[in-house]
Amino acid sequence: MLRNDLDAFWLPFTPNREFKANPRLFVAAKGMHYTTEDGRQVMDGTSGLWCCAAGHGRPEIAEAIGKAAIELDYAPAFQMAHPKAFELATRLAALAPGDLNHVFFTNSGSESVETALKIALAYHRARGDGARTRLIGRERGYNGVNFGGMSVGGMTANRKAYAAAMLPGVDHLRHTDGLPENLFTKGQPEHGAYLAEDLERLCTLHDPSTIAAVIVEPLAGSAGVLLPPKGYLQRLREICDKHGILLIFDEVITGYGRLGAPFAAQYFGVQPDIMTTAKAITNGIVPMGAVFASDKVHDAFMTGPEHVIELFHGYTFTANPVACAAALASLDIYKTEGLFERAAELAPYWQEAIHSLKGRRHVRDIRNLGLIGAVDLEPIAGSPTRRVMNVFRTAYAKGLLLRTTGDIVALCPPLIVQKSEIDWLIDTLGGVLDQTD
Repeated sequence: MLRNDLDAFWLPFTPNREFKANPRLFVAAKGMHYTTEDGRQVMDGTSGLWCCAAGHGRPEIAEAIGKAAIELDYAPAFQMAHPKAFELATRLAALAPGDLNHVFFTNSGSESVETALKIALAYHRARGDGARTRLIGRERGYNGVNFGGMSVGGMTANRKAYAAAMLPGVDHLRHTDGLPENLFTKGQPEHGAYLAEDLERLCTLHDPSTIAAVIVEPLAGSAGVLLPPKGYLQRLREICDKHGILLIFDEVITGYGRLGAPFAAQYFGVQPDIMTTAKAITNGIVPMGAVFASDKVHDAFMTGPEHVIELFHGYTFTANPVACAAALASLDIYKTEGLFERAAELAPYWQEAIHSLKGRRHVRDIRNLGLIGAVDLEPIAGSPTRRVMNVFRTAYAKGLLLRTTGDIVALCPPLIVQKSEIDWLIDTLGGVLDQTD
């Protein structure tokens, strides 16, 4: 490929000059594997970017997209709608826990977070409690890259270039990682529920009557698979209820079966007031997101004159017909093939496999839950992320796609993964670690 062919595309979250000097290009995908430009097969150890839960090249989804594009390529969502939007919202609401019965469609996880934050602020105002304007996120949280999501998020590198434009009135809970007693825990950690009490500290500091919402990922994926200690999320729910604060779960990564339940809210037995999703809603094939709101939140908006807009928010591509078709086809696959249940069944095997890497070179912690895992590596002194990027490149050369964040290798294979493929993935990663300085 000519160098000029690479110049126009500015890649996100990528060292562009380094990449374009030695590009990694995929030209096809099927099942568990990508095909590279030079014809090699690369196992997808990361479900694309946490999104291709049913694997790649699903003809059912492609056919649904093609049919939808011919029948109704676009329909406006302002003052108009189309049947598939209502069908999809109804199916999603039936899949969600408790009374999260109302769905607002977006086009990405970042937009889902922005929507959730806006709904939370507008909810309190609609109730006549407009003094609640403060938002609480969490250190090392990733809630997308729009300004609201970055403000409540706690990823330092994502924030520092835009620090002057962060939303005012935002504070952060401590993260749940790094407790020595939780190192190499298999599954959900036993220790650390007390970290939820940090919310009481912030309530005392700011006055709880000024706090609109707390947003957390039930399991923080992009920060390196940071797990909630047992009882942590339950305690956050209790504190939010005590002070009239909305609890938002960011399930952009954990939604649609990743933990072996439809949503992490069901896995952990904690219901939020608002829940954000995206990624696997369409198996990653068409951009789409969905925000779930409880009856309490939704109904607070439905009290004024019927001819007046209740929420001044929306997107040109909200509930795009083609995206809705892709989502409906994806939900069909998840149900027909029992992929959520399959993830739950495979989770113990996955757990033992990934923890077999304990003792390999430079490994300082391993974490897992559902079909998610992380291998935390000791960084090279003075050169953070260099070692993990060496692991990434070597694994890619051996036919395995990993995800890196900081000095952490993150893994989340498609839910169709076979035990033999898990074995190959872990054996390959182990070999790479053994040869990495």
